[in-house]
Amino acid sequence: MTSELLVLGLAALLQAVQFAIYAVRANLELGTDKTLGPRDEDISQGLSTRTARLKRAADNHLEALPLFTIAVVLVSFTEVGNGFTALCAWSYLVARILYVPAYALGLSPWRSVIWAVGFLATMLMILMALVL
Repeated sequence: MTSELLVLGLAALLQAVQFAIYAVRANLELGTDKTLGPRDEDISQGLSTRTARLKRAADNHLEALPLFTIAVVLVSFTEVGNGFTALCAWSYLVARILYVPAYALGLSPWRSVIWAVGFLATMLMILMALVL
């Protein structure tokens, strides 16, 4: 397995961990009456600031993960994977891991800087696949 594919798998696990952390906190804060219900109304209003931020961080990863997946697929299928693309993949994962506490703690502007590192790493992988 290539480094890029390994990181993709780890990024998927990170998504699951982020969801679990959010879900546990939401259940503790709102109670299962709300969290197990049909959610006809927005339940995020009852969340603490930190839990709402954890949800938004998880949602942000859901938005970033498809682009990273495309980058890994392109690098893998075009067989241009090298040390640089592996470094980009690991940079993406580290950035996404750091993004969670940065968002949860409201670390501004670091949250945005960390996000930009992950996004840049993803774009560089895509460019490598398209150019080489």
